Amino acid sequence: MIGKYATSKAGHDKGKLYIIVACDDTQVWLADGEYKRMDAPKKKNIRHIQIINETVEADLLTRICNRQPHIDERIKYAIKQKLNSNKVEDENV
Repeated sequence: MIGKYATSKAGHDKGKLYIIVACDDTQVWLADGEYKRMDAPKKKNIRHIQIINETVEADLLTRICNRQPHIDERIKYAIKQKLNSNKVEDENV
């Protein structure tokens, strides 16, 4: 589940796109690279997110799993790219 995109279904951040950076049975930790960074990810109940069946690129996934420094900019860029690709798909429909 680590490295997948997810949106918040509940709370003040409803609809916000994140990347899952850690998980256990009932909780996930989410990062957006801007407000919720890798050093202090957002803890959220797994029932309160919608997992998107798409994983980040392999290089970014490796960096997330290894907790490499200076990764927040890469996470922010990946989320921006995902949001832009969704806008293009919506315009083509």
